Amino acid sequence: MIEIRRNTARALADDQLQRNLAHALGHTLQARDRAVGEVEDWEQLRRYARQVKAHTLARLDRYLGQLEGRVKEQGGEVIWARDAQEACRFIVELAGRKGVREVVKSKTMAGEEIHLNQALEQAGIVPVESDLGEYLVQLEGVPPSHIIAPALHLSRGDAARLMHEKVGMELTEDVQRITAEARRQLRRRFLEAGMGISGVNFAVAESGTLVVVENEGNARLSVSAPPIHVAVMGLEKVVPRVEDLAVLLKVLIRSATGQSVSSYINFLNGPRREGEIDGPDEFYLVLIDNGRSRILADEHLRETLYCLRCGACQNVCPVYQRIGGHAYESTYQGPIGAILTPQLLSLQEAPEHPFASSLCGACQEVCPVGIEIPRILLELRGRAKKRSNAGSKLEAFAWRLWSLLMTHPRLYSATSAFLRHPLRVLLHLGLTPPPLNRWTVSRHLPAVPAAPFRSRFPAD
Repeated sequence: MIEIRRNTARALADDQLQRNLAHALGHTLQARDRAVGEVEDWEQLRRYARQVKAHTLARLDRYLGQLEGRVKEQGGEVIWARDAQEACRFIVELAGRKGVREVVKSKTMAGEEIHLNQALEQAGIVPVESDLGEYLVQLEGVPPSHIIAPALHLSRGDAARLMHEKVGMELTEDVQRITAEARRQLRRRFLEAGMGISGVNFAVAESGTLVVVENEGNARLSVSAPPIHVAVMGLEKVVPRVEDLAVLLKVLIRSATGQSVSSYINFLNGPRREGEIDGPDEFYLVLIDNGRSRILADEHLRETLYCLRCGACQNVCPVYQRIGGHAYESTYQGPIGAILTPQLLSLQEAPEHPFASSLCGACQEVCPVGIEIPRILLELRGRAKKRSNAGSKLEAFAWRLWSLLMTHPRLYSATSAFLRHPLRVLLHLGLTPPPLNRWTVSRHLPAVPAAPFRSRFPAD
């Protein structure tokens, strides 16, 4: 069972992490606001993107079937994986049949979700992350802490020390030198790897085209240099038409990195054809369910599958801004992780995720497809409470008492007057009575005012 609360104190006490989060997230939010401000019809684009996702999910079987047909026509193979185990099993067995001992990977959240690296390593196959952020966290031996910026929790000095300790690079904080050394380390990997694995940002049903968005060029090398390309994709990433990409890419890129366009947008159509100078000899598309069909069937939760994996909700979330990604102990963190993780796993395995939110609504405001994250959080909270009997009687009593006080003004006034002096004394001594003391571990209660609010505006 994941216990976010247990990790929070450690994250809040880590001064370096707090500085790293403030610097990185502040910069990203400013860039996003500038990029969005350049688009006059931004809200109209968001509505269109949302409609595309809603339309597609309502006809998901049709569009996935169409995508499978187009991929096969182009010489690729499509594998349907019900869960993480099936997906990993296919990739590991494929690598074994082909004699692959080393795999080069571009950033893929679906791959992280199914724990693909661990499955490859257990089979004696070496996975090499080629995205710089993923490469750094792989050297560190920890999972990514952000959907878009996997090493967001690291400072420049942290990255320098990792490169010095793990690959023997001279200790320096010069970003260009760190990047150059990573490039030198990875270049031969692209050429020697027997398989390249990528994620998928969008898959176009009408053409069988896979779209991979990146800024470093590593994804392009991962899918074109090795003889085998395997793309792993969640079922929800399919879109109906090429025309839809014009809007989806626009809202995704601006929300994710604050750019008007990414450095590389790769359109991939199966294995290399006769006369083409690069590309894989074999192509496989692994379509991963892993709980998505269950989410789709739930009318209260299916909107979760609209997510484009831009990470904007993480950047703006006041909870994520303070505790970072590793406190969530899950593939997806922040607001989207708070609603997606309990659905991919279960509320029993991730009971605290829906409660790791202030419900401020900022996540929905920045989401490029307007996912109603606060509403889904409340829905999951309600289900979590129904599943758990611990403390339910005490909580029910507290709410009944609150309701009684709120509906009887005289009783409320008398209770307030009675509690004023004891509260003033306790706060003066720095003591907070339970259960409020759990809330004040990282917060301060306001001082008791000299006169109650009601006395300033007496009833006529």
